[in-house]
Amino acid sequence: MAHDSLPPLAGGVAMVNMMLGEVAPGGTGSGLYGLLILSIISVFIGGLMVGRTPEYLGKKIGPTQMKLAALYILVTPLLVLTLAAITVLLPDATSNAPATGPHQFSEVLYAFTSGANNNGSAFGGITTSGPYLSAMMDVAMLIGRFLPIALVLALAGSLARQSKVPASAGTVPTHGPLFGSLLLGVTVILTALSYFPALALGPLAEGLLK
Repeated sequence: MAHDSLPPLAGGVAMVNMMLGEVAPGGTGSGLYGLLILSIISVFIGGLMVGRTPEYLGKKIGPTQMKLAALYILVTPLLVLTLAAITVLLPDATSNAPATGPHQFSEVLYAFTSGANNNGSAFGGITTSGPYLSAMMDVAMLIGRFLPIALVLALAGSLARQSKVPASAGTVPTHGPLFGSLLLGVTVILTALSYFPALALGPLAEGLLK
């Protein structure tokens, strides 16, 4: 019940931490490989901006790597937002979330975000023991946790097959505050903003109403 007692905006912050892919410092497992995916995308974007070769750890980032990285970025938001939208459109499906209005939507959104993002926590006000929510949470966990892993392994395999190329004047540096700022911007734009409309209907709307 602790999460359900959070103020609306605090509950939203807890959701955003998961929506970012748990890439905050200290995250392991999915947070680590999520950060590596975002680093690869940042290198690619930085290379396009300044006309340099997109390379990361001595491996060239080409169309195959970017397709796999893009699919990784799209899987979880598409899954979470689609399942949450279907659920709130079905009155019987939301009967296990007794709250009303924006808070009910926040409970549903948090449940699917947690299920798909390798977290497992929940707002205590929602019960996922019903047949519909149990089945949909199973789908969220199965696809949201295993498909990204498969994409990351495919990306790792594509990079492992390449020979390492030495750094040159055209290589984008992947250290220092400049790259860190680029990585932070890519993380926020590609992940957090994907969920912003849903957050506006849930914790942000509830926070403004209160």
